[in-house]
Amino acid sequence: MKKIIVTLSCVMLLLSSCAAEFNRVYKSTDYDFKYEYAKQMFAQGKFMKATTLLEELVQLKKGSDQAEECLYMLGMAQYCNSDYESAAMTFRKYYQSYPRGLFAEQAAYYVGQSLYESCPEPRLDQTPTVGAINAYQQFLDNFPGSNLRTKAQERLFDLQDKLVMKEYLSAELYYNLGGYFGNCSNGGSNYEACIITAQNALRNYPYSKMREDFSVLIMKSKFELAENSAEEKRLERYHDAEDECYGFINEYPDSPEAERAQKYIVKCKKVTREN
Repeated sequence: MKKIIVTLSCVMLLLSSCAAEFNRVYKSTDYDFKYEYAKQMFAQGKFMKATTLLEELVQLKKGSDQAEECLYMLGMAQYCNSDYESAAMTFRKYYQSYPRGLFAEQAAYYVGQSLYESCPEPRLDQTPTVGAINAYQQFLDNFPGSNLRTKAQERLFDLQDKLVMKEYLSAELYYNLGGYFGNCSNGGSNYEACIITAQNALRNYPYSKMREDFSVLIMKSKFELAENSAEEKRLERYHDAEDECYGFINEYPDSPEAERAQKYIVKCKKVTREN
């Protein structure tokens, strides 16, 4: 028990001593010493302390030889401290201020990387995702020979997949809502909304890994739309659904959904023969 008390006392004393040292540095007007101390904190992984000092130093060192490194190091400290929104702003400011600077390439990359880390899951608003895509694209355009090019491209594909998933979840939601009309205040139906959303996604992302999934939703929605149509539109929509099923089978003959397509075709043919 005495050993534990002694150990805790030593830890508390050490922490108190470190805090006192940092406060002395923070209040110091020796900016060169403060700059070196900030670099030391950064090197030791004490990013919060480094950020606190660097936020002041980027103003104090403006116009000096150390200003560029201060700004870049601030961005990295914020990034390492998971303050991605602030990091993105700092890296963007660095690149705008020093487009030919020593850290210009890394800063341009980390604008996208910071935004990438802050991107929400696909069901939420994807404005940050679009921002990250634009940042990575700008990086690739400005630094085509960069060693970070492969990573940037991988991140870019990941972000595009997230946008595709967002579109798929929207289309799937419309399909699942089916015949519910409470959200169709402007006319139309959820099946029509699903078809339009999925078709737009296929047009915007023609090489998506989810191409077949969108095609399944379109096929199912066209069939359900025909099944639930008013008499004057029924025949036309069954013909459209049948064509969609044949197109699906031709494009995805080995799909698990090919059997469903065949069943739909049988039903469509029966209805069209009867009419």
